[in-house]
Amino acid sequence: MADPPLIELTSRAREIFRLVVEGYLTSGLPVGSKTLASESRLNLSPASIRSVLSDLEILGLLAAPHTSAGRMPTELGLRLFVDGMMQVAEPTAQERAAIERRLGQPGPIEQALEATSVVLSDISAAAGVVMVPSREATLQQMSLVPLSPGKALAVLVGDDGHIENRVLDLPADLPPAVLEQATNYITARLAGRTLAEAVRAMRSEISSGRSALDEASRELVERGLAIWSEDAARRPVLIVRGQSKLLDEGALGDIERVRQLLDDLESKQSIAQLLESARDAESARIFIGSENRLFALSGSSVIAAPYRDRDGRVVGVLGVIGPTRLNYARVVPMVDFTAQSLGKLIG
Repeated sequence: MADPPLIELTSRAREIFRLVVEGYLTSGLPVGSKTLASESRLNLSPASIRSVLSDLEILGLLAAPHTSAGRMPTELGLRLFVDGMMQVAEPTAQERAAIERRLGQPGPIEQALEATSVVLSDISAAAGVVMVPSREATLQQMSLVPLSPGKALAVLVGDDGHIENRVLDLPADLPPAVLEQATNYITARLAGRTLAEAVRAMRSEISSGRSALDEASRELVERGLAIWSEDAARRPVLIVRGQSKLLDEGALGDIERVRQLLDDLESKQSIAQLLESARDAESARIFIGSENRLFALSGSSVIAAPYRDRDGRVVGVLGVIGPTRLNYARVVPMVDFTAQSLGKLIG
C-alpha cells in the first residue's frame, strides 16, 4: 500500500489522527473513542469517532492491539505525523542554560562526551548515545617518569589539555638517562603531530639513520607511543547511558520488545554504523522502528544529529534510542541543541 499523503485525509480525520498520536506519545497507551469524545473538542459521538478510527486503520496509520479497544499509531502513522503534523517545542532559555552548564564542566573532552550521553538520556527518558570524535588528538608533550626499578610512568598531554597516564614495564637495569633522552626526543621532534603521525615520523628517522637515539632509547620511544596508539584503537566508538530508563512502567506490558532493545544496545558497532548515516544531516534525523534493520525486532526509534567542531567539520553523532512513543516534538529540538552545545566544546 502506498503511503497516504496527509492532504488526502479530511480535516476531521487529521484531527482525530493527531489526537490519537499525541495521546499515545504522552501515555504510551492506545487511545479509545470514548476518551477522544470526552477529552477533546471534536463534538462527535463515540460511534462517529470509531468510524473515522476504522478508516485510519484501513489506511495503515493506526492499529488496534488485541488487548485494547483503543488505537495506537503504526510506524507509518508515526512517520506521517513526524514529517507532516508535529509542532516542535523549542528548549526554553532555562533548559538551554542547564544543558550548556552540564556539558561545560571543566575537564577533558571525554568527560563532556560522558555528560552529553547522560543529558540526552535525561531529556528523553530513554538511552543517550554519543559517538566518540574520530579525529586524533595532537601530541603536545609526552614524559617518561621513573617510578621504581622496571617501571616508568608515561604521561601524555594532548593539545586540548587532556592528560592521560600509563605504566610501562622496563628492563630493571635501564639507566635513568635513557628515559630522559626518550622524553627530550619526543618533545623536540614529535610535538604537534597526531600519534599516528608521530609513529610514522619516528620510524622514518630511525630507518634512514637520521635519529641520534641509541637502541635502548629508540625502543623506549616506540613502546611509549605504541601504548597510546593501541589504547586509542581499543576505545569504544560509542558511549551509551540510561539503558535502565527503558525499563519504566510502560515497558512492563511489552518486556520482550525492551529485552530485544537492550540486546541491540549491546551491539555498539552496529549502532555506530546507524548513527554514521546521520553525519551528513543538517539537523536531527529520525529513524522509526523497522525503517532501520537493527531495530526492526524491538520496534524502537532513533533520533540522531551530527555535532561539529569550531571549523564546522562533523566529528561525531549523538542522539537517543528508545521506544517509538518518544516525545518527538520535545526531544528532536533538544537533540539538535545538545549537538550544537557539544560542538562548541570541540576544538
